[in-house]
Amino acid sequence: MKFTLTAQDKSSKARAGEIETDHGTIQTPIFMPVGTAGTVKAVHQRELMQDIEAQIILGNTYHLYLRPGLNTIEQAGGLHKFNGWDRPILTDSGGYQVYSLTDVRKIKEEGVTFRSHIDGSKHLFTPENVMDTQRTIGADIIMAFDECTPYPCEYHYARRSIEMTHRWLKRCCDRFDSTEPKYGYSQTLFPIVQGSVYKDLRIKSAEVIASFEREGNAIGGLSVGEPAEEMYAMTEIVCDILPQQKPRYLMGVGTPVNILENIALGIDMFDCVMPTRNARNGMLFTRDGIINIRNEKWKNDFSPIEADSDLWVDTQHTKAYLRHLVASGEILGAQIASLHNLHFYLWLVKQAREKIISGEFYEWKKTMVNRLGQRL
Repeated sequence: MKFTLTAQDKSSKARAGEIETDHGTIQTPIFMPVGTAGTVKAVHQRELMQDIEAQIILGNTYHLYLRPGLNTIEQAGGLHKFNGWDRPILTDSGGYQVYSLTDVRKIKEEGVTFRSHIDGSKHLFTPENVMDTQRTIGADIIMAFDECTPYPCEYHYARRSIEMTHRWLKRCCDRFDSTEPKYGYSQTLFPIVQGSVYKDLRIKSAEVIASFEREGNAIGGLSVGEPAEEMYAMTEIVCDILPQQKPRYLMGVGTPVNILENIALGIDMFDCVMPTRNARNGMLFTRDGIINIRNEKWKNDFSPIEADSDLWVDTQHTKAYLRHLVASGEILGAQIASLHNLHFYLWLVKQAREKIISGEFYEWKKTMVNRLGQRL
């Protein structure tokens, strides 16, 4: 993997760059649609490529490991072949899913034992076998196995947790560096900064992660319930430490406003289930603010979903029609809303990139933040 910085905003820490992988080039800043179980929910791969113009998508190690299972993925020739996506893929390590299984998992130095949410079967994730699993899945960018601490989190627990995450990272790197990719293209390992909302722990973790000198770095354990101001504060601290010449990935973030504010702090890569999950519940993110399409006010609104958009469904269908579909529980409603939200997110980061390159990002960002957070 190769990362090239192409522009830096003069009034903030925002930057534009390019990540080159064996499955194609990613222009940053970038939003990555989440394809948890090998699919971005309610969206075809052709729509992802042609309508949404996604440059990279995510897969989830925990979910893919359980179903369809590693044997099936390996026999298919890796996740790219299995799901028919020929552009870059990133997989998370399963650490976040294990964190969310509070009642059915046990964390020890060796790794994490947990019970499947599908059938209750018992499994063990270790730094080593998570590297092997992600080798088998075959993503271009894979994540180190870490512990994602909850919010709020007691200081001493957070300190012990980052220390274990750092020991696990050493084991991840040793295993990754002693094994080869399975499908004839290269893979890249990103470590993850943790430390909850404690400044000294975030500084320590960022320094340790930077010392491993991997090709890119991630920030985890944010967007887990803490106030947005805390997220921004931790992100700023970490970005000041992580190396300039490598991509920075803020995991699981966030709203359109969160994304713009974190781009301004120096983040290059984002992912979040929000655009698709909220779409299925009738929430649309637009250039003028947030729409709850279930509201009565849209019942007889025959204007396009978003008139200024270049997405076909946005101009072909009306708000009234989409409201009818969503209110009726029609699958097409979830499809249209998901397409809309993902297209909007990709449009937003593309605009941010153009404004960084043209030198207009900071003023544009201030205007957009005020607009995007309002409820319509």
